[in-house]
Amino acid sequence: MEVAVKGRNISVTETLERYAREKVERIARFFDDAGSVARAEIELIHERNHSNPEPEVADTTLHINGAVLKAREASADMYASIDLMSDKLERQVRRYRGRQLDRWHGQRERHAAVEAPEPTIVEEEAEEIEARIVRTKQFQMKPMSPEEAALQMELLDHTFFVFTSADTGEINVVYRRRDGNYGLIEPAR
Repeated sequence: MEVAVKGRNISVTETLERYAREKVERIARFFDDAGSVARAEIELIHERNHSNPEPEVADTTLHINGAVLKAREASADMYASIDLMSDKLERQVRRYRGRQLDRWHGQRERHAAVEAPEPTIVEEEAEEIEARIVRTKQFQMKPMSPEEAALQMELLDHTFFVFTSADTGEINVVYRRRDGNYGLIEPAR
């Protein structure tokens, strides 16, 4: 697995880099085939806001078979932030892996009548933290510009807004970033 560690507003020491790298590489054990985890990007950030009691941030993006898992945690100590981020990422990987196993077992059972395998630890934990859809909304999507969508998002006090682009006619998403700015997600062409 390829792991890139970089720092923002902090000098990343060799010890700190090794600690972060080991924590993220440990997660690779959840995948059998070596090519599953293509790369991990770790960003260690010291936020310069003096009123923030938790300025040390560990942010990781893990690329697995086309899926992207992200974990971001903050605390007063960078090592503690890395530990929290690692735990969060591990839960996400277990859930992702559990869903893969469930899907694989479902396909196998459809093709051949076999006994159900004993549940593994990964599957049991995935069942414990499985999210449910508890509400469904439907709404009209009139074509609009990203600026209009951002305004609608603010009026509704949401963190994201799905809309049809007036320029392309495709579905887009505008969202509020942590830094207070906006992001736009467009489909790849």
